[in-house]
Amino acid sequence: MTQKDDQKDPLADIRKRIDEIDKSIQSLVSERASCAAEVAKVKQQQGEIGHFYRPEREAQVLRAVMERNNGPLTDESIAGVFREIMAACLAHEKPLKVAFLGPEGTYSHSAAAKHFGSFIEPQPVDSIEEVFRIVEAGGANFGAVPVENSSAGVINHTLDLFMKSPLTISGEVALRIRHNLLTELDSLEKIDRVYAHQQSLLQCDAWLNKNLPNAERIAMNSNAQAVVQAKENGAASIGGTMAAEIYDVPILASDIEDEPDNTTRFAVIGQHIAPPSGEDRTSLLVFVQNKPGSLYNILKPLAARNISMSNIESRPSRRGVWDYVFFIDVDGHRDEAVVKEAISEIEKASAMVTILGSYPKAVL
Repeated sequence: MTQKDDQKDPLADIRKRIDEIDKSIQSLVSERASCAAEVAKVKQQQGEIGHFYRPEREAQVLRAVMERNNGPLTDESIAGVFREIMAACLAHEKPLKVAFLGPEGTYSHSAAAKHFGSFIEPQPVDSIEEVFRIVEAGGANFGAVPVENSSAGVINHTLDLFMKSPLTISGEVALRIRHNLLTELDSLEKIDRVYAHQQSLLQCDAWLNKNLPNAERIAMNSNAQAVVQAKENGAASIGGTMAAEIYDVPILASDIEDEPDNTTRFAVIGQHIAPPSGEDRTSLLVFVQNKPGSLYNILKPLAARNISMSNIESRPSRRGVWDYVFFIDVDGHRDEAVVKEAISEIEKASAMVTILGSYPKAVL
């Protein structure tokens, strides 16, 4: 054995194999993109126009990916890879325009990217009302709006907007909210102001009391806006990793939220009614009059058919004779027989029902 053999790089063979695998992956991804282009061509020949995104199909693909996953990557990681591949193939034909509460770098932006992948054409707007408006007007294919937070509860403002919108819910995103302290300052002792959305300030209250007790807290319309303001004014802000990357601000402290499982659920709104995917949720608006037994008459048809209800919230209806409106999430799709029957029976119980949408349950 020569001295040269003794000094052979022990990683050389592994790297050579990785290069071979990368070539195979690249070839297969290109082949998949070609197949996706053929699908788009067939749909165009059949008269379909606009975008070719199908939430039920994507959910089925991602579930299958996770079911056959044997590691070492986690289910979420391997599904994320495939979601990006699908997003790239879709964007090759026509990128999706997705609206969200801006500016870029908000948690709403992160939710949109998590659901659709990073190849979207972002449409940041100034308010949740504007998200609804731009999607209704066709300026965006879809929108992402927050509907509830695990620690703060439902976002009533969003629920109120659903009452007067013709849009449908075509998907949902569960986003783990990880708050970070962003600043160009190099120590906590130098921070005298913290900019953030009011909700974020509340969700980091204990950490701020302990670590920055004397710092002024300044509420902003969004965390992304707060990052910009703090950077311009030599202060600190609360934001996510996407905001830190977009605005090039270092993270001084990570995961500063008081609740470690802080999660926000977002609804994906659009004009496309999603067919069944196999694991779906249906969101309902149920308008009722304020009289004895009204709530019981709504819930009885669901219980009688063993339909699980995952959420119920009430709001004043502000609609003539209807005193209250209930927002209800149930398992199942509107096209399933038992769900159809339950909705029909609820309507007969002197209630007015609007189906906000049936859509795949959040995959990741």
